[in-house]
Amino acid sequence: MARLFDAYIVADWTAAETKKLGDTSLWIGVAKRDVRFRLYTETHNVATRAEGEALLASILADHRKRGDRVLVGLDFNFGYPAGTAARLKLDGTAGQAPWQLMWKFIASNVVDKPDNTNNRYQVAAKMNRLMTDEAWPLWGAPAKQAQRWLTTTKPPAGSGADIPEFRATENAARKGRLQPKSVWQMHGAGAVGGQTLVGIPAVRRLLESLGPSGAVWPFGTGWRALTPDDVEPLSALVVEVWPSMHETKPQPGEFKDQAQVRSTAEALARMDEAGDLAKAFAPPKDATPELIAQVEQEEGWILGA
Repeated sequence: MARLFDAYIVADWTAAETKKLGDTSLWIGVAKRDVRFRLYTETHNVATRAEGEALLASILADHRKRGDRVLVGLDFNFGYPAGTAARLKLDGTAGQAPWQLMWKFIASNVVDKPDNTNNRYQVAAKMNRLMTDEAWPLWGAPAKQAQRWLTTTKPPAGSGADIPEFRATENAARKGRLQPKSVWQMHGAGAVGGQTLVGIPAVRRLLESLGPSGAVWPFGTGWRALTPDDVEPLSALVVEVWPSMHETKPQPGEFKDQAQVRSTAEALARMDEAGDLAKAFAPPKDATPELIAQVEQEEGWILGA
């Protein structure tokens, strides 16, 4: 079977509020083929999200000039648990799906400056105020950012119990050693809530700049196995990845995040080479029509979960 993509980019995003390089900063890994079709990987490290966004755009522009199709994986949530948009009372014009309403809401509320200063905790508090008028479902902040609608610690058990803690994809991925965090957690080791708030506007801008040659899975493609014909009109397909799902062995001198973006990009390239990547875009065999609609319209899915 023909490969779907010519190159594979994986970005480890960050919610940092200061410029930072090295460990726990923004890394981008690119797996591509040389003139002899041998796979090799490059990694890039930038100090700010603005630089990361610019670098992604320039790498994609280079590939586009060559007529390449690129898979772009980002390590934060593209959606929120079912019902979030409704609780925020986001009313869209006809035909807008809940995920689009959420992306628009986040992009219009998050302020993310070129030096990495951002207002993600204030946006989390606003979401709590609008959703429950309590300090949940979003939680976790440094003491200086805590306030009436956002606490430093997890709310008491049962708070907002009618709001799902996880999306269907996290429930599917929560097996054995793999324990993805809830998007509601804003702060602490492995938390993804802050990255999601600063990451979604970046993906939205990226897709706007790509126009019809860019798409986001599964929202823009449907949750189904993809064929070369599906991918052929695109220069880039953007997906949600979780690097912890892929085996990572840091090489001498490599930072952990650097090793993760390299390993994940290489893993996606190997899956494509073996013909397994196309199937990874499809839902599990036991997925109900209701789950498929929920994933396509609101929650999204981690590629390979």
